[in-house]
Amino acid sequence: MTQMMQAVEISQSGGPDVLQMTQRPMPAPGHGEVVIKIAFAGVNRPDALQRAGLYNPPKGASDLPGLEAAGTIAAIGDGVTGYAVGDAVCALLPGGGYAEFAATPAAHCLPVPAGLSLQQAACLPETFFTVWSNVFMRGGLQGGERFLVHGGSSGIGTTAIQLGRAFGARVFATAGSAEKCAACLALGAARAINYRDEDFVAVMKDAGRANLILDMVGGSYMQRNISALADDGRLVQIAFLDGPKAELNMVQMMTRRLTLTGSTLRPQSDLAKARIADELLAKVWPLLEAGSVAPVMDQEFALAEAAAAHARMESSAHIGKIVLRVG
Repeated sequence: MTQMMQAVEISQSGGPDVLQMTQRPMPAPGHGEVVIKIAFAGVNRPDALQRAGLYNPPKGASDLPGLEAAGTIAAIGDGVTGYAVGDAVCALLPGGGYAEFAATPAAHCLPVPAGLSLQQAACLPETFFTVWSNVFMRGGLQGGERFLVHGGSSGIGTTAIQLGRAFGARVFATAGSAEKCAACLALGAARAINYRDEDFVAVMKDAGRANLILDMVGGSYMQRNISALADDGRLVQIAFLDGPKAELNMVQMMTRRLTLTGSTLRPQSDLAKARIADELLAKVWPLLEAGSVAPVMDQEFALAEAAAAHARMESSAHIGKIVLRVG
């Protein structure tokens, strides 16, 4: 007889209220996979996009939302070494995090950093994989460079500020209120820009322009980002809250040797994600264990309150990460 588990499903495309409690069969681990008994699951913007019908899961992935979680290993598939049942881990998931159990490749799991709770660890994978792969692996951020982070008070933003600072960059961040700007400064930003009453392009020009910009706004920010970049600067696009289309004047890109790039995490291969995990373990996990970098927590909701968690995230009132308490 198949064992059942509690989960939150997307009953139809729409607003937060389409998230409904349900029962689903417990997943079994495939080759190279583990099943995690989830204690906490992170809530991320891609979950809301999937709920709205704008971001379909990759082929073979669970239709349940949830791209990161922390808990203990409940089952181990063939070909997995280095883990035992009961080990505490956090993991990047292909989907299925809004549930009591989820399966994921073992290579996408990381140990819970010493000194961090499972609640804190659930906030790490999606944001740290995204920031490390885009800012450092793709964007090539170096110590001494000027680094502009848009959405500095978001889960991605709070992570990017801390990692940029930890690796020696001078970090600038945009945010939409005095409270959010103060949070960015407390995390190590040298300058916080309230985009409601300051022009980030003018601020960056005064500072010598940005060597690297991490943007999740897109739309009307695209040409402004190009104007804010220094010669040989890099713009890394990871989302487009203001829309995916913009009209660009390519002259500046060519004459000032600018690089425009970007990526999304979920469609990448299992091998690509495993390589990111390896780099995080080697280069970032020691910073987490030393306490020089830490996830910024906003609010915790019960699994049955997933709709309220989404409403909180989409209000943009949060600072840092929102989690669901599952186990």
